[in-house]
Amino acid sequence: MRHLLLIALMLFALPAAANAQEQAQEVRPEHGVAMHGGLKYGPDYTHLSYVNPAAPKGGTLKLHTIGSFDSLNPFIVKGSPAAGMSFIRSSMLYSSLMQNTLDEPFSLYGIVAESIEMPEDRSYVTFNLREGARWHDGKPITAADVKWTFNALVEKGAPFFRAYWGDVENVKIENDRRVTFTFKRAGNMELPLIIAEMTILPKHYWEEKDANGNNVREFGDSSLAPPLGSGPYKIAEVKPGHSITYTRAENWWGADHPYFKGMYNFDRIQFDYYRDNNVALEAFFAGEYDVREENTAKLWHTSYENASAVKSGEIIKEEIDNTRPAGMQGFVYNIRRDVFKDPAVREALAYAYDFEWANKQFAHGTYTRTRSYFENSELAAKGLPKGRELEILQQYAGQIPARIFTDEYFPPVTKGDGNNRQNLRIAMELLDKAGYEMDEDGVRSKDGVRLEFEILGSNPVFERWVLPFTQSLERIGVAANFRIVDSAQFQNRINEYDYDMTIGTFGQSNSPGNEQRDFWGSEKADIPGSRNLIGVKDQVVDALIETIIHAHNREELVASVRALDRVLLWHHYVIPMWHYPKWRIAHWENIQRPDNLSGISPAIATTWWHKE
Repeated sequence: MRHLLLIALMLFALPAAANAQEQAQEVRPEHGVAMHGGLKYGPDYTHLSYVNPAAPKGGTLKLHTIGSFDSLNPFIVKGSPAAGMSFIRSSMLYSSLMQNTLDEPFSLYGIVAESIEMPEDRSYVTFNLREGARWHDGKPITAADVKWTFNALVEKGAPFFRAYWGDVENVKIENDRRVTFTFKRAGNMELPLIIAEMTILPKHYWEEKDANGNNVREFGDSSLAPPLGSGPYKIAEVKPGHSITYTRAENWWGADHPYFKGMYNFDRIQFDYYRDNNVALEAFFAGEYDVREENTAKLWHTSYENASAVKSGEIIKEEIDNTRPAGMQGFVYNIRRDVFKDPAVREALAYAYDFEWANKQFAHGTYTRTRSYFENSELAAKGLPKGRELEILQQYAGQIPARIFTDEYFPPVTKGDGNNRQNLRIAMELLDKAGYEMDEDGVRSKDGVRLEFEILGSNPVFERWVLPFTQSLERIGVAANFRIVDSAQFQNRINEYDYDMTIGTFGQSNSPGNEQRDFWGSEKADIPGSRNLIGVKDQVVDALIETIIHAHNREELVASVRALDRVLLWHHYVIPMWHYPKWRIAHWENIQRPDNLSGISPAIATTWWHKE
């Protein structure tokens, strides 16, 4: 009888074993991976579609940035990192396991990793490292470097990394060129891809010891010592707070990789720092740097037209349509502050912002009002919820604002003639209803909480947009002032959530995922340095983030993101500002660009070149 039972168990196990073996055989090395659907570029691709594969090499590209820097470590909270130092993904100095393209929603191709392996449920991911990938000191990039990087960034890096990679359970080195990440649970569709984007750091460099056995350098420290990299450029010169210059790395291992064909065409790239935007613009007209992306509409329509180099054609001025998701830029409430805890107050103050008038006065009417956290993309919520999006939201009926189901969100609108009385009247009615009464000094208060606050900023350009807003607030019994601080102080205060309101931007991609935890996740609200600037702690928001992360197809992802968008909008966490669906780019004629720029990024330092 025992033998019959054993035979039966063996026969039962055979199909299961066969299925397991079949599934294992399905996990094979691939040259690239897509979040959903297939890849645009096959294993034999020769170059990407938005480059000029015949672009000449040579020359210097000089760019500018505003502010200052005091660190060459972009991976930690401390310090302000220099331009060109990537936070994640490949950069001029570093290489990543894989790199995303700019003409697909979310697809990656092997860089340090020549191939990727993962099962259908994405419960783990394995990377096979490229044999020739090397650090600038000639040593090979190994699986030990990959594991060390992950641990260092999670333990000592910015809070972003802990949020981004929070579902990783284990990192196993299979051999020098093979490493596997296993996850706490299956179904996090994006996680293998965002692990693949990881910038790899050199373990031997950061663990180097002195004669006494102490570490020569600590990863968690802010430093201006040029670190060891593996990318197309090395740091050639650092002038703290003034400039940083990169020079082409000789015999770079990735020079012949098809992904980089037509890229990294300049021998040197220099970033010059300016304290003031107006000074920087005059420096551009004087030929101090080569290319400028203009973000100020007024300057674009006035100063450029009067510049002699523009008139002569030496500077080429272009407006280029793009398809980049605009995300959300706005006045950001810090709801950790008592003054902004009531959503009714947050909604009321939005009626004091006259965008239409300001747009005419300061931007020649060119800006478009933003009304979504995922603006300029198919992910933006429009109309009333329906279909799968409605099904998702109905699960939380009674826990989310009821207007989500009955009204489409629009920021308050004015006629743009400078007469904002009607909206100010609505604002006062909302504040009255919320119980805020006018005191003798003309400032409203309720239960000892006065409606007064500071708007923290670092860019003086915003002053002309903010002052009319504060004047309107004063008319309804709200005392607000705009305070501009230097970039270092601004960043420190943002990291510590030491502000009432600020002007902030929440950038988005065409494939949102794990980074949403850092933007709005409850766990990040009280961790210094996270991107949860608002201080959102909401169980429904947390649940919707997880729905996005575990979406198994594009349709489910879009519906989930739109649902999150509506919930965020109707909580009135920000007063939306504007976006502009074009790049305003001016460049000296000796700098040329590809004809077919990606709609996501102009990729100036990456794909442009110096005219021969």
